[in-house]
Amino acid sequence: MYKSIVKEIGALALSFEEEKIVILFGPQAPQELKEVAVIHEFEEDSSDEPIKVGGILQVDDQQFTITAVGSAANNNLKELGHISIYFSEPAEQVLPGAVFASPYELPKFKDGSVIEFKG
Repeated sequence: MYKSIVKEIGALALSFEEEKIVILFGPQAPQELKEVAVIHEFEEDSSDEPIKVGGILQVDDQQFTITAVGSAANNNLKELGHISIYFSEPAEQVLPGAVFASPYELPKFKDGSVIEFKG
């Protein structure tokens, strides 16, 4: 399981609603990235690969099923707190830092939201 807490929501972070993409970044993100990202701080990590196909992404009380995971997503999450989550059908080629989840609707984020990845 991986658990983090939302610390800041960039001014443009939720402007990707039409594309159904959320960008997560850790607190060390450069300022220009903070504007487009949901900044979260790691709280608990008890798994080598917390993001798995068939696993659960939970944001507060909203649950999503992971449908595809890029080859670098787990490492990027652990090292930088960074992944891009697409709430859409996976493309033929999944980008290394991408995670796809369904249902295809953006979660509601707020300061203090709890983000969890469960195997």
